[in-house]
Amino acid sequence: LCCECGQCHLLLDNHLYNFQDEVDDELVCHICLQPLLQPMDTPCGHTYCFKCLENFMQEYNFCPMDRKKLSFQQCHKSSLLVRNLLDKLIVFCPFKAECQQTMQRCELEAHLQNRCPGFKKYKSELQRKKNPIPKGKDDPPAKVETNTLKDPEVPSGGSSLVAESSGAAVVSLGTAEPGLVNPAFEETEEGENLPQRTSLVAETTTIEIHREDPEEELGMRIVGGKDTPLGNIVVQEVLQDSVIAADGRIAPGDHILEVNGVNISSVTHCQAVSFLRHPGPVLHLMVLQEKGFSNRTAQQDSTSATNREVIHVTLIKRDRSEPLGIKLIRKTDEAGIFILDLLEGGLAAKNGKLSRNDRVLSINGQDLRQGTPEAAAQIIQSSDSRVNFVVLRQPGVQLSDSVEDGSTSNSSSSSSNGGSPVHHRRRLDQNHYRRKSNYQKGYVSHEKTVAIKKEPKESLGITIGGGRDNKNKLPIYVTSVQPIGCLFRDGRVKRGDVLLSINGIDLTHLNYYEAVSALKSNAASHSVVLKALEILSLNSPEPSPDVKEQGFSWSPLWITWLGLPSYLHCCQDIVLSKGNLESWGFSIVGGFEESKGNQPFFIKTIVPGTPAFRDRKLRCGDEIVAVNGVPAIGMSNSELIPMLKEQRNKVTLTVVSWPGSLV
Repeated sequence: LCCECGQCHLLLDNHLYNFQDEVDDELVCHICLQPLLQPMDTPCGHTYCFKCLENFMQEYNFCPMDRKKLSFQQCHKSSLLVRNLLDKLIVFCPFKAECQQTMQRCELEAHLQNRCPGFKKYKSELQRKKNPIPKGKDDPPAKVETNTLKDPEVPSGGSSLVAESSGAAVVSLGTAEPGLVNPAFEETEEGENLPQRTSLVAETTTIEIHREDPEEELGMRIVGGKDTPLGNIVVQEVLQDSVIAADGRIAPGDHILEVNGVNISSVTHCQAVSFLRHPGPVLHLMVLQEKGFSNRTAQQDSTSATNREVIHVTLIKRDRSEPLGIKLIRKTDEAGIFILDLLEGGLAAKNGKLSRNDRVLSINGQDLRQGTPEAAAQIIQSSDSRVNFVVLRQPGVQLSDSVEDGSTSNSSSSSSNGGSPVHHRRRLDQNHYRRKSNYQKGYVSHEKTVAIKKEPKESLGITIGGGRDNKNKLPIYVTSVQPIGCLFRDGRVKRGDVLLSINGIDLTHLNYYEAVSALKSNAASHSVVLKALEILSLNSPEPSPDVKEQGFSWSPLWITWLGLPSYLHCCQDIVLSKGNLESWGFSIVGGFEESKGNQPFFIKTIVPGTPAFRDRKLRCGDEIVAVNGVPAIGMSNSELIPMLKEQRNKVTLTVVSWPGSLV
């Protein structure tokens, strides 16, 4: 429980309060729909919670209410009068059984710490639980897996799997083979009454993707390849309103093993991109999907799921704010979220394809098998028009009111009022983490200075992408050189070059709009001096897929970002929290090896249902730069893993996150 508000919430989320009276709408944040906490005013006259607005601005550059252009730096604290009004709102003590007192919101923390009998009882019970329990034995060595997955096969004595997708080979990833050290596989002798975790189970599935336009992008980002420590090709992200999102069966973290019958588990990153960008009306993919840890109830779940069917439903909103009319809940005895009710006259009820008790597997390609109603409502309200549901249905089962856990979410009210809390936005740190070395296998960066004489009205003739306001905090790079303008005529600046400065003005720390302004103002000069960084491939005679496939919108390949020098990296801190009996839930590859020297540590797997999965900030392909401030460069697997396992309840990972290659 939080010691300030006395309720359960994520460490980085707002405090929760039980208000005595209905709060005036003028004092409510239209992101989280709760009374304002640390209120912040925008220049356009709207007010939001500090944390809500900060999280929202990590992804967007406009006001949530009127969509006017906005940056977080333009916002300021609300007046002292507004803050005092909010602090004086009357709240109940959360420990109603032992304490029926009410007080001003600003007085609750002092009440809990000094006067509340319920909170005092809670702390005493917590202390009693901690002291009698002897410390468990030292953690066993972490289990490991090879860099490249072998052909999937059923291990002897393998655990059964919940039948939620097409029948396929079941593999255990908990094998003790060298190469991949996985902190997810922590074992414990405590908690005899907990479900027994025997191994991490994954399943291979063949998926057929249909697209009306054979040239259309699939709409996912991939990382990995045999020329990287990741080895396999791994899905990093599924884009909203894409072909893959509409299908709903592929999720971030899935490993792509085959494309149209061709094994891509041991090809380079560029080759894999070429295979996945190949046009065609039908695409056959074989993927390996994590199913989490198997336990004692897996056999029961397997048999009970045999009659279920997976159903795909697409709802079309007339505008972004139109409600769907769906009530979602969680159950106490089963993971995931379920449809409690369809509101009469609502969009979902009129469509007629969703039913009560359907289990929601994904929305717009976002995996919700371990999700919450709040996360689902956020995805729905952020969708522009198409909302693609994938649900699991078991005929003849009606939802009993007794299985609700009280955590209900009405996506109708969330959508019409601006959405639910932004729980899973990436929280980016502004600091640049200087590393002593960088990973440049196959790619090398070359700095060049381009001086050009030009007419004052002649344009540079380039378009750019990136910017430090981008969710990946990318440097500014050239997306195209137009056949007009002085740079095309000069020929030295190319697509993909990273722009460092223009006429002595540093571009490496600017956001997109600041960079556009700097380039335009300096282009008016008679002479322009550009400093740029070109990333060159050392060993790729094959044509680059981003040149071959002209039908795709261009962006640099994931692997080229790995060639950037470390001073252009922008790191972020990700804080994970877990219980004593949980594992962190991610696997890593890389580190120092005698034969390969220093390699970065990359996130390869994020296990469903674990702290890393629930936090949603860590992504496959992210590079771990430091753990709790200690640099990871130069460490081996056997050195980094004990550091991670020593952190019992909280760890801070400093990571660099590059966007995967778009296919």
